[in-house]
Amino acid sequence: MEADGFETFVRSRSAALLRYGYVLSGNAHDAADLTQEALARLGASWSRVRHKADPESYVRTTMARLHISWWRRARRERIVDDVPEKGYTDAALERADGDAGLWRALGHLPPRQRAVLVLRYYEQLTDEEIGALLGVSRVTVRSQAARGLDKLRQNWIPVARAARS
Repeated sequence: MEADGFETFVRSRSAALLRYGYVLSGNAHDAADLTQEALARLGASWSRVRHKADPESYVRTTMARLHISWWRRARRERIVDDVPEKGYTDAALERADGDAGLWRALGHLPPRQRAVLVLRYYEQLTDEEIGALLGVSRVTVRSQAARGLDKLRQNWIPVARAARS
């Protein structure tokens, strides 16, 4: 990163940018985070941006986009006044997570079958998403999943069934 003018810009404009961040977020902590992140991005792009007429508009635009991105992410969260007494747990998922035998059985599968099953059932991706990630067709994803499930059924004894035996 070139220090040619960047440090001067940060010293002279950071207070104004912090105020702008406060107006955007309505909160001093978020304003500081927005300002810091936007200035870090400016520092990484300084050699390109410094030749433009107004590097401050670059930072302000970055701050606005960051704030919108953070706001969208936070909007998906459901904030409540009262914290529940206990959290929700999916009993089936908890059994699978706590079953070391399942993870051992998965470890014995060929890598592609293991990847397909973990992406499908643990990460809950679609066949198309898995295919794109692994660089294979949707048909290959489906066949690898079927083969992997067959092998798991043969080799894995769930904890509940093992306890009954």
